[in-house]
Amino acid sequence: MQRKEAHFGRIMRCYADRPANVWQRLAAIMAANASAVAVVENGEELTYGRLDSESASLANWLANAGVGQGDRVAVMLNNGADAVRAVVAIVRLGAVLVALGTRSRAGELSHFFADAEPSAVIHGPEFTSELEKAEGLPRCRLDVSRADWRAALAAGAMAPIIGDIREEATFALLYTSGTTGRPKGAMLSHLGVVHSCMHWREAFDLGDNEATLFCVPWAHVSGLCGVLMPFLFQGAKLVMMPEFNRHEALRLARDHAITHALMVPAMYGLLLLEPDLADFKLASWRIAAYGGAPMPEATIERFAQAFPDLAMCNAYGATETTSPATIMPPGEGTTHADSIGRVVACGDIRVMDEAGREVPAGENGEFWIAGPMVSPGYWRSPEATKKAFEGGYWRSGDIGSVDADGYVRIADRKKDMIIRGGFKVYPAEVENVITAMTGVTEVAVVGRPDPLLDEEVIAFVSNPDCSITDRAVREWCAARLSDYKVPAVVKVECDPLPRNANGKIQKAPLRDRALALPATQRLEADA
Repeated sequence: MQRKEAHFGRIMRCYADRPANVWQRLAAIMAANASAVAVVENGEELTYGRLDSESASLANWLANAGVGQGDRVAVMLNNGADAVRAVVAIVRLGAVLVALGTRSRAGELSHFFADAEPSAVIHGPEFTSELEKAEGLPRCRLDVSRADWRAALAAGAMAPIIGDIREEATFALLYTSGTTGRPKGAMLSHLGVVHSCMHWREAFDLGDNEATLFCVPWAHVSGLCGVLMPFLFQGAKLVMMPEFNRHEALRLARDHAITHALMVPAMYGLLLLEPDLADFKLASWRIAAYGGAPMPEATIERFAQAFPDLAMCNAYGATETTSPATIMPPGEGTTHADSIGRVVACGDIRVMDEAGREVPAGENGEFWIAGPMVSPGYWRSPEATKKAFEGGYWRSGDIGSVDADGYVRIADRKKDMIIRGGFKVYPAEVENVITAMTGVTEVAVVGRPDPLLDEEVIAFVSNPDCSITDRAVREWCAARLSDYKVPAVVKVECDPLPRNANGKIQKAPLRDRALALPATQRLEADA
């Protein structure tokens, strides 16, 4: 049952019967499923009962360190039980999760810390060096390899009782660069996360005894709001993969009788390369969700042949939409392979022309997206919020259409955005980093097709005195950007980059030139 409600100054359609906030649902699930397995990692199992007690003790430790309701807590951990413990502890305190990608570099971390001002950071030992290079590192640090982490989990002390968490309160900050190049903290609300979880449940008919293969990064919106939270909401089993390996993924899927997996198309392509694919009996796997990049129709067809009972389901969304805005109904993926699904139950997508007028069904325009799952805006960025949101809708920048039957299709992605193995790379951010190099006068970053990881990043750099090498540019980027943002190929030129009559760099001819450049360059760090 749905009804119209007012939230964040917008009118939206909401589920009438829903949890009051994320914590209310998690508390009920952990109490009702204490003996059920919540997380499997490297063969070890964490039950919901232990997750409840250990997250309570961790929340108590954070409270004693001065973390309270509304305070931000940064988390930099790989996929695993520790990440789940940390997220649940933060939620039960009413604090705000600041999810840090494990590939983040010191320069990126410095910006996150300056903007979010977290009171504490929870991290793995493998990230200590990069964190310590960052400016503004919180004084309160909890390293999961140290004794104080284990003591915090084992203390048996319950977290302090907090007041009601408003459903409009911020659940998490996820940083997204957008086209400006400066990462902004998209505010995900409890209202939005609750509705995203319910959208997944309704679309896939999720019930008891679900098990999901967790192989996308938890700290990105697809992992946090597409896997972690929806399946905790169901009391499901989360089978963790810190790093993707095709044979191991299939083994875990078989051994743990998974019912669901969310992967990027490149991962499905890798699974089809497994020579022993036919030997894996995956009778319980019924939902194969994907998103983040186009899925080749040939891959969909080959999976349908290998696993006839497996429903291939495309989904489309963004950080600003708290994961799904569209989901393909199970069973329709092969018959509508060119579609990204139908709009989620409480969502709304309008296809608008450049003048802000809705276009007829089937015609292309920009997706304007509304609903309770849509972010209220960007953290401490009123100007960016005003620019991106209009009339209660988020202006996605994606171009596509919605046909008369409600199937959504994308014609073009956000201008210039590059998809690298499911990760979004905004050229402006990479360009800003390279421009800071001495001797660089201008930069243009474009994408070119990559047969395995969708696209790769190509940088054209103008250096009039030819004093900069392509290797120096890549090393500069590798020290300051997540590895998937580092250009695969850099072309340093002494001449200016091509411009149009208005003086704007022309990227279309550069994309053509990128196709003729040599294969991916390698640094020692790449090996």
